[in-house]
Amino acid sequence: MIGSPSIARWKSGFREPIDPPFPQGGATDYPDMNKTATSPTELSPDLPSDDVEAIDELRVTYKELCEELGRIIVGQQKVVEEIAICLFARGHSLLMGVPGLAKTLLISRLAETMSLSFSRIQFTPDLMPMDITGTDILQESGAGRREFEFAKGPVFANIVLADEINRAPAKTQAAMLEAMQEHRVTVAGRTYTLPEPFFVLATQNPIEQEGTYPLPEAQLDRFMFMVGVDYPSRAEELAIARTTTGASIPKLKHILQGDRVQKIQELVRRVPVPDHIYEFAVDLVRRTRPNSEDAPEWLKPLVGWGAGPRAVQYLVLGAKARAALYGSYMVRLEDVLEVAEPVLRHRVMTTFTAESDGVTSREVARRLAEELAAEN
Repeated sequence: MIGSPSIARWKSGFREPIDPPFPQGGATDYPDMNKTATSPTELSPDLPSDDVEAIDELRVTYKELCEELGRIIVGQQKVVEEIAICLFARGHSLLMGVPGLAKTLLISRLAETMSLSFSRIQFTPDLMPMDITGTDILQESGAGRREFEFAKGPVFANIVLADEINRAPAKTQAAMLEAMQEHRVTVAGRTYTLPEPFFVLATQNPIEQEGTYPLPEAQLDRFMFMVGVDYPSRAEELAIARTTTGASIPKLKHILQGDRVQKIQELVRRVPVPDHIYEFAVDLVRRTRPNSEDAPEWLKPLVGWGAGPRAVQYLVLGAKARAALYGSYMVRLEDVLEVAEPVLRHRVMTTFTAESDGVTSREVARRLAEELAAEN
């Protein structure tokens, strides 16, 4: 068993993560990129000129989106970035944070800036699956006949906030699985397609766990990112006190429409990825598995179960989305490193040894990424 002194030395090897700035100028955000290429076609010869223009437009749009959200949301730049990455990569997010950090406000305002429909589902122990998906109700027609008519549930929205998803029992939690994976629901043997784009954002309270139903690993794996929402800094908290206790909250401009969001999602899929980036993503995920020969020795007593192939897919898709948001015409190693932690932290299951010594899956994921990056 690893003692506290060795754990302290183990943790001392970490550098503090630096939140990337909001986009300032496309390729200029990547100094090394300008050293090896002077034009978009040299940066990515396989990217059509239309896609190059679309990425340039997306960079500007993302900056406008962040500035518009900044009128209401103080700080949380990293949270905004990770949620945007998930949305444009067609993924879903699981937010972990204590109450009162504006998680619900952020998501509802994000939907407002994108002109998307938004619904909030408050998960409780008595919530039934039909309360989410909808149910058939008996209606009387004009001819005096009675017929069953399907009444859509709150899941029929572009952005769905599943608030405190671990409050509901497993049967109700499972009602979200088909919606998240297939973008459809089945009720009474009939299938109904959900509106596109479709994005589920669930929240969990890490403090109060009494009377909760922890999400099983299979359902956790359906979420692309686990987004950590931390306390604001003193300056940010002071700004919150000044800006939110006065006049009413301003209405935000509509930056994007639903059809434009879908086109961006298609654009993200076309962002080129060099072969060495694919290899890096695969090697990183394989190192999370303690029984694999690729796993480092320090990891084996700390991790009981590692990530599966879906983590590789999400690493690549997340890196593609981040590259496009920052105006890059191809995926770089920095993009993979930035999404590694939110992709892996809920897919790396730590052991009792790690928990007793205060080592979290977040720290394990960060160290794996840093060590592998240093070797490449």
